[in-house]
Amino acid sequence: MNYSICNTNSSLPSGRVRRWGILLLALIVVPVLAFAKGKKQAETNPLGTGAEDRVYWASLAYKMAAPVLENMANGTLQKNMKLELSPTWDNRDKKVAYMECFGRLMAGIAPWLTLPDDDTDEGKMRKQLREWALKAYKNAVDPESPDYLGWRSGGQTLVDAAYVVESLFRGYKALWEPLDSLTKQRYIKELQGLRRYDPPYTNWLLFVGMEEAFIMYVGGQYDAFRIKMALSKAEEWYIGDGLYSDGPSFAFDYYNAYVIQPMYTECLQMVSARQGNNSYLVRSKGDNRNGATNRLKEVVKRMQKYSVILERFISPEGTFPVVGRSIPYRLAVLQPLAQLAWMKQLPGELHNGQVRCGITAVMKRMFEGKGASNFTPDGYLTIGFVGSHPNVADWYTNNGSLYMTSLAFMPLGLPADDPFWTDAPEKWTSKKAWEGDDFPKDHKWDINRQILYWE
Repeated sequence: MNYSICNTNSSLPSGRVRRWGILLLALIVVPVLAFAKGKKQAETNPLGTGAEDRVYWASLAYKMAAPVLENMANGTLQKNMKLELSPTWDNRDKKVAYMECFGRLMAGIAPWLTLPDDDTDEGKMRKQLREWALKAYKNAVDPESPDYLGWRSGGQTLVDAAYVVESLFRGYKALWEPLDSLTKQRYIKELQGLRRYDPPYTNWLLFVGMEEAFIMYVGGQYDAFRIKMALSKAEEWYIGDGLYSDGPSFAFDYYNAYVIQPMYTECLQMVSARQGNNSYLVRSKGDNRNGATNRLKEVVKRMQKYSVILERFISPEGTFPVVGRSIPYRLAVLQPLAQLAWMKQLPGELHNGQVRCGITAVMKRMFEGKGASNFTPDGYLTIGFVGSHPNVADWYTNNGSLYMTSLAFMPLGLPADDPFWTDAPEKWTSKKAWEGDDFPKDHKWDINRQILYWE
């Protein structure tokens, strides 16, 4: 049978031939034109609304958290979570993986779980996660629970306990206050027991500082010298332009984002809340920053400058430079941006809309882009970056380590009617620059005149 609409031998009357031809042409051309129009609109206006972004963030956070928290609430995380270790694993106690998984996940989603319950789909997800989390916190320090965490699993415990502490501080009213008194006492005892380990002379000092500052914050017996050492060294290692070195020498990686900037700030927040004018714990000789309360202001300014740098690292396509160690932590690179947004202290150069759109672009590129199979069939994160790449793991990396990526989700702790979510979509700086739009210039910041005396 010949379907050519140009066949003059067709038995169809000529008028019907023309009508069939027009219909067939419409069926082919209209969808093509509609696709082209939609593609053009997507190219010219690819930024979603805040409501759309929030739905995406919440859904992804729930997908990431549910397998971990449901299992740990039931005491089955260590039974059901299949461990994935770095090809260069250093043979440390594997039990550290579960504390890494739980603590790092909770450090990111704790702000979200502090929001009040509501009947929205998001509210139902949030309520379920909070209920699981409270049971999980209890199991974490209950020696009779199968999911009692490895509080005596070696020096790595200093690192991972700090993220557990960070989550309890960030979600204090929703996650710490509801715990029963026995569970709270157990946490204090476990944290005090970590004094058996001494940290190396790096960002690890801040893990110790977080643990001791939290003990102070909740009214326990703390080690003042461990706090003092952490805060003194962090200040000593500030090198300018919003950046700290990781110990005496500088490393070009994202540890300013993963650890140094956020935890230095939070140590000062906790000390400031309890002993804001204690010049033994927090002192900067020769300036007006004596005491945690005054130094905190300066440290937040530095994080604001660093966040300006991070925002400019986000490319027009929603990527960032893949440099340095611990790159499988994925979205944790953006933690300072997320934290300042949640604290409502973004610098004036950064608007809510551009930060939200920039983080969302990276999130979607990482979890929905080509090759983005970041989850195992049973729902846990897998070692990699955009997909599974065991070769990018460091010798300390396991699949529990990867839950650091949740740290970018902190703005979910802002209610849906907050300007972060309701402000109009806006291009981030690199997208403006590379698409020919006007954009603000960057500049050198915070000259240390004691060193750069010629400035």
